[in-house]
Amino acid sequence: MKTVLALACLASAATAHAQTHDVAALRDAALQDQYALEITEGLTTEIGPRLAGTEAEARARTWAVAKLTALGFSNVRVESFDMPVWVRGDEKAWVTAPFPQPLAVTALGNSGATPASGIQGEIVAFESVDALIAAPDSAVRGKIVFIDHAMPPTQDGSSYGAFGRPRREGPTIASRKGAVGIVVRSIGTDSHRNPHTGVQTFADGAKPIPAGALSNPDADQLKRILKRGRPVKLKLVLTPRNIGIRQSGNVIAEVPGRDRSLPPVLVGGHLDSWDLGTGAVDDASGVAITAAAAKRIMDAGQPLRTIRVVWFGAEEVGLFGGLDYRAKHGKEPHYAIAESDFGADKVWQVNTKLGMAREGEAKALQQALAPLGIVPGSLTEADGSDIGPMIADGVPAIALSQDGTHYFDLHHTPDDTFDKIDPAAMRQNVAAWTAMLAIVANTPAK
Repeated sequence: MKTVLALACLASAATAHAQTHDVAALRDAALQDQYALEITEGLTTEIGPRLAGTEAEARARTWAVAKLTALGFSNVRVESFDMPVWVRGDEKAWVTAPFPQPLAVTALGNSGATPASGIQGEIVAFESVDALIAAPDSAVRGKIVFIDHAMPPTQDGSSYGAFGRPRREGPTIASRKGAVGIVVRSIGTDSHRNPHTGVQTFADGAKPIPAGALSNPDADQLKRILKRGRPVKLKLVLTPRNIGIRQSGNVIAEVPGRDRSLPPVLVGGHLDSWDLGTGAVDDASGVAITAAAAKRIMDAGQPLRTIRVVWFGAEEVGLFGGLDYRAKHGKEPHYAIAESDFGADKVWQVNTKLGMAREGEAKALQQALAPLGIVPGSLTEADGSDIGPMIADGVPAIALSQDGTHYFDLHHTPDDTFDKIDPAAMRQNVAAWTAMLAIVANTPAK
């Protein structure tokens, strides 16, 4: 009986904010939102690609401060941090024998470099990382490794973990076995000749070797060539370089709450992007959606709790922004944290990790989101890239999960551009985030 009464009280408290914010009215009005599309278009048009630690990312921070200030946010600031920076160079690949032809390739983050003239070697192919691990070193030494491991599309993006291993682990394993280079099938679900980049790090002192990703059609082509049963030689030119320690930073803005003694609600995404496209889907849309929702709450009246908007820097290359925020603010109480970093398709599910004592609040959130076609998910799990370490620390979190069926068609490719944004889907996102903030930022302290 005590549990039932407690949950009833919490559910009532979670909806008591109606004196300040009408959740349904705010949610429905956000279906006409223009802020998010405007922010996304401005960032991708006026800045373009925003590789972490580069001058372009610095211009993006300056742009972000001006934009968030113009939108009326308070305490807009940059919290800087240092990081090692890797930049791309020339990128070419050719099959030189037995059937000479070019292949579409891009370097993986932190790839080693070839000489300007490139390297050439015989291809040794594996169907998985585990097959590469099991191979004797003698089968790999002096050769160029190819890992062919196609990733299927999934709504929740769960295939990215297992099928991302060739990119994340393959270069280190190949280096330790004496390979002179490695190419992997792109970690993506499209059929375009656009290779997918992404970060990898040579672990435990492994010597950096040239590491690239082939587009999916080119990986298919190489696989067909290999099936002919003749030795296949590949020439690879990748000339990236490390340019040393440079500065990145998190852009932070706030909607001050009526009671500054209460822990804030954090929402955001990451400001940086890979350099092949303009980072519209990953993740200009995420910073835009969350800022637009916070703006709509601000315009409707001062919330009880402060809403903190964070545009994290240097996410793509190692979660540097999230880790820096955690180092500086992780010991401060946060009422809830949430991040949008899975594209701009419709939110289809809400997951929460608020704890048993706040189950009523989580269920009130589920109820408020249901009219948007969003189904209830877990009450014990939530995720987010930059906020992941803080979730692991036990900070309460909310995840508004977008449909990822087509996300990995665009992820980390030249195709990640503004024209891929669906305005109606983006407005549904803003409506979901607005409803969430209207509830969470106004839940009274227990």
